[in-house]
Amino acid sequence: MDFTHPSSSSGSWNCLCNVVEYSGIFDSECRQPHSRCMENTRVALRRSITQVLDQRDRTNIWLNGLAGVGKTSIAFTIAEEMKSAKRLAATFFFSHKHAQKAATIIPTIAYQLALAFPRIRGDIVKAIENDDSLLSDGKSHADQMRELVIRPLQTLKFREEPYVIIIDALDECFSREEAARLVALLTDTLSGPSLPLIHVIFTSRPEVHIRAAMPSGVHEILLTTRDKDTMQDVRFFLRTSLDKTRTIRPAVFGQPPIPWPSEDDFETLVFKAGSLFVYAAMAVNFISTAGHHPQERLELLLRKKSTVGADIDQLYREIIEASEDPLAHCRMLASIINLRYPLSLAELRELFYADERRLAMMLEAFSPVILNDGAGHVEIYHASLRDFMSDPSRSKQYHIDAPHTHEHLACCCLDFITRQGSVRTHAILASPLPYPYPHQMRDIHLRSAYPSSKLRKLLSRFTNESMQHWVQTSISNLTLLESIQGARKTCLSLVINVLNVLNHWDLY
Repeated sequence: MDFTHPSSSSGSWNCLCNVVEYSGIFDSECRQPHSRCMENTRVALRRSITQVLDQRDRTNIWLNGLAGVGKTSIAFTIAEEMKSAKRLAATFFFSHKHAQKAATIIPTIAYQLALAFPRIRGDIVKAIENDDSLLSDGKSHADQMRELVIRPLQTLKFREEPYVIIIDALDECFSREEAARLVALLTDTLSGPSLPLIHVIFTSRPEVHIRAAMPSGVHEILLTTRDKDTMQDVRFFLRTSLDKTRTIRPAVFGQPPIPWPSEDDFETLVFKAGSLFVYAAMAVNFISTAGHHPQERLELLLRKKSTVGADIDQLYREIIEASEDPLAHCRMLASIINLRYPLSLAELRELFYADERRLAMMLEAFSPVILNDGAGHVEIYHASLRDFMSDPSRSKQYHIDAPHTHEHLACCCLDFITRQGSVRTHAILASPLPYPYPHQMRDIHLRSAYPSSKLRKLLSRFTNESMQHWVQTSISNLTLLESIQGARKTCLSLVINVLNVLNHWDLY
């Protein structure tokens, strides 16, 4: 990342704004729909967290639990409450749904601190003016933390109220080493007596490496799948949501609506959900899907009895089995999950051109577990689906291994590019592409792909046609030296990448 030295304070501030990861800020528009606790749920838990945050010490909180227990919803709700009380210093919500980079976390926190405490904005800007490499990817987090956060905060040491920084889903995007370093960095540097009182809340799964990184004295809150208070909240959520479904479907339940579901069915569903809010939310989505009878969908979920509650794997299998072509749809789902970054519906249709009808059927069948409003990015509802699909012991016959998934994506990328013709000319001249993903990520998927005969044929066709096209392009632009040089450079890059891919495939 290159930066020119800013000539003014506004230039330095603009440089900071340019590297901020806005999708990491808890209430960012990028994070719609926002995940929050339903009213009158998680009341006791939120109260216990607030009690710790009200203490005039430097106790930090580690909220941990398995995927789906509602950690992000709790963190978001606490962030809302702290922001309303003018006590929220900063947040960073990690997510696989967004192409977030670890290098952006400290600048993003510094940006929010400047908004929360306008007095220190000048100090942050001055630090960037003195060393514009503070915003580069290669700068250490320790240097960024010292110059962009700690030194500016030292001017606020006499503030009275305790503040909060919230780091959600620490295990989502960081490597084990990065996560451990970030925990140590935040807890150690913010504990100094010359700083304002700031609590840090971390949320993650109960991973061993994160547990080892937590400082002594951290207030640990473990969310289990059999917690009685949470189970009551899940029950309340299900009752409220199903009553809403019953009320808004008069053609099915009449007016006034008849009682539904039966107590036995409801209790079975509550047992299946256990303490997993994500199970309850997706079950409601599945039951309430337009074009289906809610009772029939409920019976599909209940047809297999669970021996334990909170069986999210069974929910995923039931949703998959209810589709018309489970294996083909799972391949499409695995491809969407393994994209390097989320795409819009229009981009997916172009990428999966040959399977457009199957894509539409899959999105409809899997609508309870996929977010798709037709306008934004198509994304999975919850990270637990990624875990389910990637683990053969959980997804069983529906597992699609990574090499075959990347083979499908590589084929789609190559097919897209060879269909576009003149689009390759734009790629040589570095002009903006309407659908850049296939060009940007082709080689990444190729290197990880299973070398099927279909993929080998597509790669051979792509290489031959691309070489011919680029040679013709450079001949027709002999007066444009830059075009010729660009074509030569691109051809050389293509040859090297293809050779690397072929060498990698020889290992199979």
